[in-house]
Amino acid sequence: MIRTITLPDLGEGLTESDLVEWTVAVGDTVELNQVVAEVETAKALVQLPSPYAGVVAELLVEPGATVPVGTALLTIAVDEPAVVGDAPTTSPDAERPAEADVSEDTTEVAAPARTSVLVGYGPLVEASARPRRRSRSADWVAAHAIADDTAALALAGRRIGPKVLPPVRKLAHDLGVDLNRMEGTGKDGMITREDVLHVVSGVGTAPVVDRSEARTPTVSRPASRMVAAPPASQPVADPREVRIPVAGVRKQTAAAMVASAFTAPHASTALTVDVTPTLELLAQLKADRALEGHRISILTLVAKAVTIALAGNPSLNARWDEAAGEIVQYGHVHLGIAAATPRGLLVPNVKGADRLRLAELADAIGALTEAARAGTTTPADLAGGTITITNIGVFGVDTGTPILVPGQAAILAMGAIRRLPWEFQDQIALRSVLTLSLSFDHRLVDGAEAARFLADVGAILARPGTVLRMV
Repeated sequence: MIRTITLPDLGEGLTESDLVEWTVAVGDTVELNQVVAEVETAKALVQLPSPYAGVVAELLVEPGATVPVGTALLTIAVDEPAVVGDAPTTSPDAERPAEADVSEDTTEVAAPARTSVLVGYGPLVEASARPRRRSRSADWVAAHAIADDTAALALAGRRIGPKVLPPVRKLAHDLGVDLNRMEGTGKDGMITREDVLHVVSGVGTAPVVDRSEARTPTVSRPASRMVAAPPASQPVADPREVRIPVAGVRKQTAAAMVASAFTAPHASTALTVDVTPTLELLAQLKADRALEGHRISILTLVAKAVTIALAGNPSLNARWDEAAGEIVQYGHVHLGIAAATPRGLLVPNVKGADRLRLAELADAIGALTEAARAGTTTPADLAGGTITITNIGVFGVDTGTPILVPGQAAILAMGAIRRLPWEFQDQIALRSVLTLSLSFDHRLVDGAEAARFLADVGAILARPGTVLRMV
């Protein structure tokens, strides 16, 4: 019996992944839950286990390809009955019957308690233990690129509308993009995240006939996508050019930054601080035997200052809930630490950073940055951040205006520490000076609130004893 393994839902709203490499080949024998491939999402590298034991019959996707959730990846020949509720036994190219009842309940196998099994994967369980999955709505089916237009119209109640996944629909709503005026570039006309972002940036797909004016659905497919005509003459390519595919973390980071820039009204402010007393404190902490083995750095002290300052400035530890029309102020601080890695920019976060002691905070930051650079960051580490610090000073840069991490109210940039002539005790002396740059969402944070927060962080770094009056 031939069984098909598809790309599972990896959670966190991710709709696609890049296939990095196969760990098996055609003809290989695989065991249940054996890793068969490695995929890269916007969050992390993930190992894909096999839900079947058998022999690899066919590899359907080339390494490096970007595939949506639900795409057939490989087929396996098995000797035993298939797990209920997984991919169909037919070839991935087989068409779905137009008369399929999409409202019928389906079942899902519960994954065993082990980290290597992904959503929707796992060994066979007893029928009584199989939880029921809620019915799939007609709108969901219409959004998932059904092969037959007649079936798509019938399943959607004959409503003529764009094919688009829910996360992309929400992004379009947030950016004010009219999906009814777009033609998608995805499979079977699916409108993708990139289509929406291209419209916002002024390039991309051309508008189509307004679907709201249509009265009679048609069964025939459009001849082709409507795209901008190429220029009359193309420049000769420079053989020295290097073209790098935009995929994985870099692709998702680019999309997130565009979405952030066009949804959150950014504002910024900066403060230059004499951090000589903080560096003197840092030297004392490093010499303290009680802290031996803990890598306390200037980043650790700035992170601690941020968590303390947030207690008196909660508006910077918040998010904008568009659907509810509310500002949500968090009761915890999940502190994001931006890390430059070979795969692109990652922002893992320290969970409950406001509850950690200095040594614990140092250890947590060190572990997250090491995992990010090694490519072992988990999706959980990257999800749920509430405010972020980015240390651009390690690159010798003094200041900048960072873009907000989507969904967060503020991001603080640390510049390089410089020895500069500075006013000290009514005289000019060489002091260690640091510039802090704060970008914030002006919907959530007023200029005065941002200034008070930044002044509090600066006061702690300029006079560490100041913290005694803040806690």
